[in-house]
Amino acid sequence: MTNPYNLLWLLVLVIVVVTMFAGAKSVPQGNVWTVERFGAYTRSLQPGLNFVLPYIDRIGRRLNVQEQVLDIPEQTVITGDNATVAADGVIYFRVMEPEKAAYQVQNLPMALTTLAMTNIRAVIGELQLDAALASRDRINTQLLSILDGATHPWGVKVSRVEIRKIEPPQNLIMAMNLQMTAERERRATVAKAQGEREAAIERAEGNKQSLILAAEGRQEAANRDAQARERLAAAEAKATEVVAAAARDGGEPALRYFIADRYVDAFKQLANSPNAKLVVVPMEATALAGGITQAMQLLQPGLAGSAASGSSSVVSSVPGVRT
Repeated sequence: MTNPYNLLWLLVLVIVVVTMFAGAKSVPQGNVWTVERFGAYTRSLQPGLNFVLPYIDRIGRRLNVQEQVLDIPEQTVITGDNATVAADGVIYFRVMEPEKAAYQVQNLPMALTTLAMTNIRAVIGELQLDAALASRDRINTQLLSILDGATHPWGVKVSRVEIRKIEPPQNLIMAMNLQMTAERERRATVAKAQGEREAAIERAEGNKQSLILAAEGRQEAANRDAQARERLAAAEAKATEVVAAAARDGGEPALRYFIADRYVDAFKQLANSPNAKLVVVPMEATALAGGITQAMQLLQPGLAGSAASGSSSVVSSVPGVRT
């Protein structure tokens, strides 16, 4: 027969063990638990081993205090110029005051999602379509300021808001592509026209400079020709003075030699011409002497007889001339 005292002591032992386990609470890292006594919040349990009053205190809310990511569902938003776009995003938040997050809001994720969707519609609705597509940083900054201020009473810190997508409908995208293509074609046409205009100006400037340089070249050539003619005339005058001086100093023999030499050079050039294969001089030696005599008569009428006798010996020495 079992001793009733032994059963009583066994029952007391079981109650003690159960009570000890009921009063010991192990909180995981990154979590905070709230303690309620008779339904009222008393304190929060930090990560690690904690003790509560068994049968009096109980665990109220188990909150994750790590930074969390919450998706904002896609929704249709109307911009300031009545264009329809689809927008969604994400929220990064963290519970800073567990007692407020547990008892100031009923459903924290749903409250954050609803608040974010409402403010996305408000912020994008104030912008034109082009501004909404190009101003994501501005939208993110405005949403962060609004959500962080709105969630402060809940003990939540919103650290970042990111709009993932702002997408117009397909027909609007096609219209925007056509507009962009037309604008690029217009810019290309304008650029081409400006290039052709600049090229025409450059060509005209080049032609102008070319004409100016050609005129300056012709002017310089004319000046050089005039200078050459002046120098040639001066040389001829100098040569004439030298011949005159030689004739004056040397007398009749020097003048006769000069005239005969010029006459012979003329026939020599005619004989050595590259285009003349055969030169026939239809005159006799007496005729050549007569020509020299006539030249002497033009220069000095008194020397005709003596020039004829001296010139015949010079003409006979001309190569290629048949007498």
